[in-house]
Amino acid sequence: MLLISGKSYDQFTKRLMDLAMASILILIFILPSLVIALIIKLTSKGPIFADVPERVGQYGKKFRMYKFRSMIANAHYLLRTDPKFAKLLREYKKGSYKLLNDPRVTPIGKFIRKHSLDEIPQVLNVLRGEMSIIGPRAYYPDELENQQKEYPHVKGSVAKVLSVKPGITGLWQVTGRSEINFDERIIIDAKYADRLSLGNDLKIILKTPWVMLSGKGAV
Repeated sequence: MLLISGKSYDQFTKRLMDLAMASILILIFILPSLVIALIIKLTSKGPIFADVPERVGQYGKKFRMYKFRSMIANAHYLLRTDPKFAKLLREYKKGSYKLLNDPRVTPIGKFIRKHSLDEIPQVLNVLRGEMSIIGPRAYYPDELENQQKEYPHVKGSVAKVLSVKPGITGLWQVTGRSEINFDERIIIDAKYADRLSLGNDLKIILKTPWVMLSGKGAV
């Protein structure tokens, strides 16, 4: 069974596993999700879900990713348009589109980001077939475009990454999360796409709970 790999695994076995695991995760996290949603609503102005642009999915198809809001309302838009965030935007781009100390993050947002609880709503994307439980990171279109200009040698790796569905968790998440720069992250995810198999997915699933609990590498 562990030898199941490649395209047939991606199209059939992996999809069945996604549906089964998404259903289980909904049952496990339904109550915590309600608590998180309530706290978000009570502690900061704005919607419960993050109001962010579409992400790039499999074969370059764009989709809306569901995440609990961990920042101030309109954080993505304000970073790119508000003059007071100009310096922060430069740091954001310089740091491979990650910020170690982001002033836009709310107090509850800091906690749920550290333990990946903001990712829970992505099970809806899995059920819709836009994401997988395990897969590469889903990038913003401008992030993907700009980072390829900075690291042109990874364009081939990007094509491999986009050949599979992005995941809630994945090889780069259990390897180092935000401590890894874009070019290294893409190469790691391309390696995952190249070696797509049930065995590798099970290894990532087993490592994920520890990453969530420890919060290592999160920003």
